[in-house]
Amino acid sequence: MAESQSTQVSGAALASDKERDEPMAAAEEKERTTEVLLVEDNPGDVRLAQEAFRGVSSSIRLHLAADGLEAMAFLGRQGVHRDAPRPDLIVLDLNLPKMNGREVLALIKSDKSLKTIPTIVLSSSETEADVLISYQLQANCYLRKPTQWDEFDRVVRKINAFWLTKAKLPQVIA
Repeated sequence: MAESQSTQVSGAALASDKERDEPMAAAEEKERTTEVLLVEDNPGDVRLAQEAFRGVSSSIRLHLAADGLEAMAFLGRQGVHRDAPRPDLIVLDLNLPKMNGREVLALIKSDKSLKTIPTIVLSSSETEADVLISYQLQANCYLRKPTQWDEFDRVVRKINAFWLTKAKLPQVIA
């Protein structure tokens, strides 16, 4: 991160700098990279998600965690994930090895620094119990994971259209 520099300028110069920089700031905000954490253990579903997110927007950086423990290490910036970015959105499968998605969701939503990250459950489970417990654990959304590519692509496009385009996501102020 660049250190900020301080210089004295006249009020007129400051105003013209501000006017000049406003369109640039708006363009930078538009081009801001969106960090998405996908927590998924099925290699086929990971590949589908990678292709679908890649087709949606080049500004999305998709990070992968293959199990619940790796997801928590990523979110906690532990071990090999010490330089991991804070995700803007988490897409979480429920049926994961090592630590299941319900446990991951409970930990995310009980952690003061993580609970504001929108967390979408994307699961092949159709049981009402899984839907209910996901919402009880404060999932922001529960979506049924499609098995066909075209429908999977449609779901990812809808996730992008709502969560990454329309919804105002919380920004962490350092």
